[in-house]
Amino acid sequence: MKSSLISKLLGFVAKKKLETTSASKNISNRQLVPLIRNLRVELEHAIKEFIFITIGVFAAGFGLKGFLLPNRFIDGGATGISLLLENITNFELGFLLILVNIPFIILGARTFNLRFALKSIVAIAFLALVVHFVEYPTITDDKLLIAVFGGFFLGLGIGMAMRGGSVIDGTEVLAIYLSRKLSITVGDVLLLINILIFSFGAYILSIETALYAILTYLAAAKTVDFVVDGVEEYVGVTIISNKHEELRVMIIDKLRRACTIYAGKGGYGTSGKSYDKDIIYTVVTRLELAKLHTEIDKIDKKAFIIMGIVKDLRGGMIKRKPLK
Repeated sequence: MKSSLISKLLGFVAKKKLETTSASKNISNRQLVPLIRNLRVELEHAIKEFIFITIGVFAAGFGLKGFLLPNRFIDGGATGISLLLENITNFELGFLLILVNIPFIILGARTFNLRFALKSIVAIAFLALVVHFVEYPTITDDKLLIAVFGGFFLGLGIGMAMRGGSVIDGTEVLAIYLSRKLSITVGDVLLLINILIFSFGAYILSIETALYAILTYLAAAKTVDFVVDGVEEYVGVTIISNKHEELRVMIIDKLRRACTIYAGKGGYGTSGKSYDKDIIYTVVTRLELAKLHTEIDKIDKKAFIIMGIVKDLRGGMIKRKPLK
């Protein structure tokens, strides 16, 4: 029933879109079907992004109100600036979160696009409302637990919001913008920003608070990496060998993985001349890497192997096939 209603609604929207762009009033199903399919994909992705952002906002709210805020702790980034200002002014944290992030969101609209900026504004406003109105219990007064788990839940929230295509901490946007302008890495820019924040924290609050803030930031940053890049690490493996056919069969039959074959040419052979060869590329999990090396050595110990970390994957076999 719901699926039928959504299909009718998508069909109505698609028809209206075509009517505004097409001079002809006679719109065929052949014109409607691709547009309806695109609208359905956009709707599915929008729902998924909304779920990610919602989880992220409530997780970040829990980290802030359940751990950091009651114990006057700070963090890095825009959230850390907001917490620092909350400690030295009479303003509410929810208001400060919006105020501090506004310049970063404006910069995000210029650096990325307006859609990203609007989603981020909604996410930050949502977080401000959650921080202001939702009552979270104070979990602990142990400083080490506050730093570690406050950072964990805050990082979980930031990471989930990023998976939803928005930010609830705008310093990432500033870091990307400055890295393009100054030809330095995003990580270096974030490090410099947070050194300034922690230095102010040490001066205004105490050195001990600043040290715990660094621990909170490290816990949050590591959690963001896990959420955005995935807990399971993937490795892209390129294999160059004269026994490429045997290696291809081994990857498919023994590892139960797919692989791609590139037609290549060696730059220098044993006889001093270039020669044709097939180059194998496959992606495996970190846990499968030892088995892959063992099987390659059985076939060709002199195989040339290049490995690199793969941040994330879509499609293909690797996330569907079980380990054998």
